[in-house]
Amino acid sequence: MKVVFLENVEGTAQVGEVKDVKSGFARNFLLPRGLAAPAIEPYLRWANARAVREDKKQGDLDKQATAIAERIEGARITMPARVGETGKLYGSITGVHIAAEVAKLIGEPEFDHRKVLLGEAIKEVGVQPVRLRLTRNVEATVEVEVFAEGEEPGMEPVEQTPVTPEEFAGEAAEVGIEEETRGEEPEPVKEEKA
Repeated sequence: MKVVFLENVEGTAQVGEVKDVKSGFARNFLLPRGLAAPAIEPYLRWANARAVREDKKQGDLDKQATAIAERIEGARITMPARVGETGKLYGSITGVHIAAEVAKLIGEPEFDHRKVLLGEAIKEVGVQPVRLRLTRNVEATVEVEVFAEGEEPGMEPVEQTPVTPEEFAGEAAEVGIEEETRGEEPEPVKEEKA
């Protein structure tokens, strides 16, 4: 069925576009909701006029979003989090958390968390690039740095590697510590009476 779209339908079409869609999709979803109409002359004219207005409006939005994108592109957002011994977070950093920090960054009271294009929540300490869709046509990327509470941002977590007995013996000899013989009881220290 050929329809003209009267509203933007995400992932399907923009206002004014004429497309062939499955008749069930048109009859059960698009037409009852007023999102599309049959592709006949009066609807085509109305949709084209609406498309021109939408393009102008979208151009203005893109212009404002481009100015914001230039300001925040590559900016680093630091977020403290509670971290376990293995470097994994207790909980996670989600798009809602990032949106709150982006709002502070751009000086707005709030930023829509659905504009944060985060595949899955952040669950580890480190720096990760996150894309923001400011408008349909304008995106920006910020860096989100998650660090352990009580540490400073930018500090790498200290990774402790296990030391083998051979490595310990070598390090102990360098420092001047004598290695005790395994299996032997150390001699008790005798206290001298004064």
